[in-house]
Amino acid sequence: MARKAPVFNPIKFNKDQLRDKIYACWIGKNIGGTMGTPYEGMQQINDIQGFVTEKGVVLPNDDLDLQLVWLRAMDEMGPENVNSKVLGEYWTSFIGPSWNEYGVGKGNLRAGILPPMSGELYNDEWRHSNGAWIRTEVWACTHPGCPEKAIRYAFEDASVDHGFGEGSYATIFVAAMQSAAFIFDDLRTLINIGLSKIPEDCRTARSIKIVLNNFDKGIDWKTTREQLVEDSMDLGWFQAPMNVAFAVLGMLYGGCDFKKSMIIAINCGDDTDCTGATVGSTLGIMYGTKCIPADWREHIGDDIVTISIIKGHGYFPASCKELTDCVMGLLSTTMRTPNPILAKHGPQFILTDGESDFGNLTPESFMGRDFAEGMFHRSRYSFTIESVYATVLVEYEHEPIIAPNGELKMKITCTLNGNMAEQKLFNLKFYLPEGWRAEGRKHVHASMISGSHGMRIYSLDHGFSTTEITLVAGENVEARNRGVIEITTPERPTPILVPLMILG
Repeated sequence: MARKAPVFNPIKFNKDQLRDKIYACWIGKNIGGTMGTPYEGMQQINDIQGFVTEKGVVLPNDDLDLQLVWLRAMDEMGPENVNSKVLGEYWTSFIGPSWNEYGVGKGNLRAGILPPMSGELYNDEWRHSNGAWIRTEVWACTHPGCPEKAIRYAFEDASVDHGFGEGSYATIFVAAMQSAAFIFDDLRTLINIGLSKIPEDCRTARSIKIVLNNFDKGIDWKTTREQLVEDSMDLGWFQAPMNVAFAVLGMLYGGCDFKKSMIIAINCGDDTDCTGATVGSTLGIMYGTKCIPADWREHIGDDIVTISIIKGHGYFPASCKELTDCVMGLLSTTMRTPNPILAKHGPQFILTDGESDFGNLTPESFMGRDFAEGMFHRSRYSFTIESVYATVLVEYEHEPIIAPNGELKMKITCTLNGNMAEQKLFNLKFYLPEGWRAEGRKHVHASMISGSHGMRIYSLDHGFSTTEITLVAGENVEARNRGVIEITTPERPTPILVPLMILG
């Protein structure tokens, strides 16, 4: 019996309404960043009432800077080709500062350490920090109403300087909220969607649940703030779980009123430019420009002032309007001709001059933590290499560091890509420094089985899809030791080349 074709109903966005939400996102981001920056790092409860900057002054904010670079990467490389390695290359070319996790990640990248290991190695102090969840808007705005797609890009981003730390969990939470906010404008719904994307027992989820529980019990925001600080004391200041919770606290206790919410969030202290900016952008997406107070919007103007970008390499948007135009231009190409064959990780959209139509989408359809559970069971020290027909996962037992005559164990897993539906035997050949050797089975078999929706392609989590290899160093170990794994499969012309960088 012939199989019925799947029902395919792309979601329709009125292009003017979508533009208004995206523009409000960037204006809200600028307002919160400028208002919060003068109080950044203060560890007490503040008592601000609004701007302390002069009218027309926009303070620079790295929260926005990196997103301008990511947008450029999507434009130049094509959105479908952007991953952590592409973002790492753009980072080293365009982002100047080397503070905190930015510096650790960039230093590891320059040493040849690929993401997400670049966010893990030597980064115990900052992998749980704030550098990534503050730059999620670009992923939400380019994947409106599709949190599954947004969080995948957001993780690729966060992993460059946070690896598998709480900084990445927080990033997934915020990106999911903001992407879903293009469809739903109920804060508790958005929080629940965000929580459904991260592990239930992670510290980010724990901090957010403190806010929710206290709010439901009628406990005031200042007491809740103090409880968050106490609960996060072991992590320290400038860490993601507490500061993301401050942003949630601001919106929840402020009733999503733009002024009240932002002032409460900034009054919580600590990374105030980040919490204020995220409150502003999230509310902007939820409600559009109508939610932004006219006096605050007039005070801040439209300009974007950067602090982190190495310029001289071409154009970056200089205003919120220009940035919105760039995002809409990108969307106009990706949302023009939706196709069920191209639908992956969620619905597709079209822009229309008519009414927006979200079909039968429900909050429940956005729930689920499959991505997080699958991704964060990997080794902390791991990376992937993608090819047209397979993805290779390399997992080290510990840091990629080896001593003379020492050993380093690793697992190599080959997963078939869905567009190449056939079983494959992969052969591994190692090119290592002189005197080094690789011990273990040097082939893997990627299989396919029949699923409930026809043929489903994947590599088994056990057996021959994974092989364990022990790298044994020779007497000569340099500070940086390069190697390559050449992976080939019969009757396929393109080898997969997996770079190895082992520190001495």
